[in-house]
Amino acid sequence: MQQALENQDLAASIREQIESKELQLPTLPEVALKVRDAVESESADAAQVAELVSHDPALAARLVQVANSPLYRGRVAIDNVQMAITRMGLKMVKSLVVSLAMKQIFQATSDALDAAFRKVWEDSIEVAAIARVLASHIDGLEPEQAMLAGLIHNIGSLPILTKLDHDFGFDADPAMVKRYTEELSPEIGCLILEHWHFTDSLMRVPCECTDLTRDSAQPDYTDLVLVARLQHLVASGRADKDSAIERWHEYPAFAKAGLETEEIILDTEGTAEEIAEVRNMLSS
Repeated sequence: MQQALENQDLAASIREQIESKELQLPTLPEVALKVRDAVESESADAAQVAELVSHDPALAARLVQVANSPLYRGRVAIDNVQMAITRMGLKMVKSLVVSLAMKQIFQATSDALDAAFRKVWEDSIEVAAIARVLASHIDGLEPEQAMLAGLIHNIGSLPILTKLDHDFGFDADPAMVKRYTEELSPEIGCLILEHWHFTDSLMRVPCECTDLTRDSAQPDYTDLVLVARLQHLVASGRADKDSAIERWHEYPAFAKAGLETEEIILDTEGTAEEIAEVRNMLSS
């Protein structure tokens, strides 16, 4: 009971600080927002999106680099951003620009907070890479959108970690930090994505990707992130493999993701290499 009250107090405090702008929500870089809005308006072409991206030379260079990576590489090397956008397609570029811009959000004001942010980012990259590969085998789901869903699934941890660092300097009990982030980040994450005007299909990911009994009518990005999270916990040694696999058949998301419940995706030849390519793209 005391723990529940403490969590409610912290959640209320964070909401109050967000509303008063005392605790700022993380914001996406302006160029990422402009690219997203232009593509979603369906009025932009590759040249117009290239013009928007050109205002961020580092981002433009990364798009060209990704277009020439094993994920997208064609027979001819690309050396300009408009050609990169044409090769990857506008929808893929939209998700990729937001994905690449995400790393800029994970900026900390202390060494302790930086370490905590880095762990969240690394976990998010792994979940994003697995989700992207899963989406490539499901009709109607876009791999880059699945990758973005993985990257944002734990975004709610950022303001929580920021507040804990401010209040305790991370001298707090690590178990308490883990409890607060796990229990409160889904709700805060949905607030952030609402603030960013994300689509409903992505906005519900933080809130629902930990609901193991969730049973959607059709496979969606939340299903993929849920499965990717569980796969990552086992692969990273944070969940016991045998006991975890025994329960996976109970979770509807596995069937929707087209994955055998005893399968560890990172142990699968070919698939592991695909995941590594996405991981490397997001980490570099």
